[in-house]
Amino acid sequence: MKLPSLHSLFLLAMLPLAAQAADTVTDPDKPRSLPDEGPVAVSWSDPAQFSDLRYTHNRWEAAQGDWVRQLAEHVRKSATKQLRPGETLQVNITDITRAGEYEPWHGISYDHVRIIRDRYPPRMELSYTLYGSDGQVLAQGDSKLRDFGFMMGSSPINQTDPLRYEKRMIDDWTRRELGPKRELSSR
Repeated sequence: MKLPSLHSLFLLAMLPLAAQAADTVTDPDKPRSLPDEGPVAVSWSDPAQFSDLRYTHNRWEAAQGDWVRQLAEHVRKSATKQLRPGETLQVNITDITRAGEYEPWHGISYDHVRIIRDRYPPRMELSYTLYGSDGQVLAQGDSKLRDFGFMMGSSPINQTDPLRYEKRMIDDWTRRELGPKRELSSR
């Protein structure tokens, strides 16, 4: 009986990691928008150009998962609650910086851990167009969402959600821009 070579064993051991690496936000085969559903359409620019990936201390770790889609789904959910009957909204996310940062200087045990500190606030840039039930443009613009006090605000409902700070920032934006008091805001 022939024993497998060390090289073969190494390749077998790396298969799960290769499968995991394929699930990244920068995968060019992934869609750049949510499927058409309901009154809110959400799309996004190339995540490889987002600040969260371009300026991080651990680009590989920052690209893991499907967090862009999760945030886009939250934009849709949060905005849908604020729209009036017949209104529709188109949103394009152009940049994201998630709360926290990788601090590799803590050593190899922590190089994959996102450290949450007040100096690493969540940020998002997006453009949007709000349409009335008659199809007329009610509002449009570019928004820069920032939550510099994200650690001092009320506790997010889900303390285990890794995107809780970003989702709270999105909720604040949809209430402010799309909520019942929007007539009072200047456009």
